[in-house]
Amino acid sequence: MQITTSTVSLTVADVAASQAFLTEHLGYTVRVAADGFASLTRADAMDIVLLARGLEVLPPEQRDQHASGLILAFTLDGGLDGQEKLLRDAGVEITMPLREEPWGERLFQVTDPNGVVIQFVEWVAPA
Repeated sequence: MQITTSTVSLTVADVAASQAFLTEHLGYTVRVAADGFASLTRADAMDIVLLARGLEVLPPEQRDQHASGLILAFTLDGGLDGQEKLLRDAGVEITMPLREEPWGERLFQVTDPNGVVIQFVEWVAPA
């Protein structure tokens, strides 16, 4: 097996809101978009597909699910403080402030307009 791309599909109430958040604040670009659907890409991260809740192309048992209990995590190679400042200065609410865990994980979280939690992580030598 050879995997060529990794994609996460998120079922959300408002595709346009998440699409705008991800393109404006996280540097994603739209690969394909249609009513109730958007495929977003970024060269250095997994692709993201946004699907509208209730979309009839989904199996009936999946149509009304919502992306919840999920943390979309991005590991950065340095620059975590700068990324946090960039988002804060752009008016994005930091929903979990920047912190450092004893095992060497530095992280903070934001939440997109549909409630999708996005976490930024940087690994450092443990204290």
